[in-house]
Amino acid sequence: MVRPKNPNIVFLTGRSPLYSIIAHALVEKFGPLTILREEDEPKGLFFRRRVKILGPVAVAGQIAFGVLSKFIAKWSKARRAECFRLAGASQELPENCELIEIPSVNSDECRQALQTISPDVVMVVGTRIIGKKTLQCTNAPFINYHPGLTPKYRGMHGGYWTLASGDAENLAVTVHLVDENVDAGDVLYQQRLAMPPGNNIATYHYHMAVEARSIAVKAIGDALDGKLKPHKVDLPSKQWFHPTLWGYIWTGVTRGVW
Repeated sequence: MVRPKNPNIVFLTGRSPLYSIIAHALVEKFGPLTILREEDEPKGLFFRRRVKILGPVAVAGQIAFGVLSKFIAKWSKARRAECFRLAGASQELPENCELIEIPSVNSDECRQALQTISPDVVMVVGTRIIGKKTLQCTNAPFINYHPGLTPKYRGMHGGYWTLASGDAENLAVTVHLVDENVDAGDVLYQQRLAMPPGNNIATYHYHMAVEARSIAVKAIGDALDGKLKPHKVDLPSKQWFHPTLWGYIWTGVTRGVW
């Protein structure tokens, strides 16, 4: 397969400025993208679904942690800015790209846009779980960036949970094919890394995104060349969620992982 001269790449993403780190790396290598950006999921829907999985006590603890995390994010503003500087990226999505706002990756608007664009490949960064109807609406492969070693650290806060589990040797970023499950698709590339001191739960993802740029670019290049080589990784599989307030404080005090 010959790589297209003007590759048609869709960047399917959420609203956090974090995701621009990967977007800028792709633009630098492949040129302008078409960016589909979904709205945040309503909090009520998110927490009702989470209660069904974890129960009300754990979710109450997660909500309490969410309040604290807003202060942690403010205290960590300088460190996040340093990550953008290292990546040569701004906190805004690249200006030379078409931006299409969509309600959700699982909306009719998203599927219509994908069918109209007819992309060569779709890069997924920071969205909710993508359903079968969206995955099947185009022939393009969907490739996801995940800040964690899959399948061992699927779900939320992969960097934090790796360190909190005393498993720093498995701190890693992953690029994998998307299926209907949570970060469970076949792996394309994984890269282990070290976490510099001075980071915390509000900045781990930013440092990891900086480290992940090369494997994200490599995976998209493979897709354009028709050379994707997905494979299974033989590790225990577990989905992780937000920490509770008391769990976060306990881990910080006992292990020094904040």
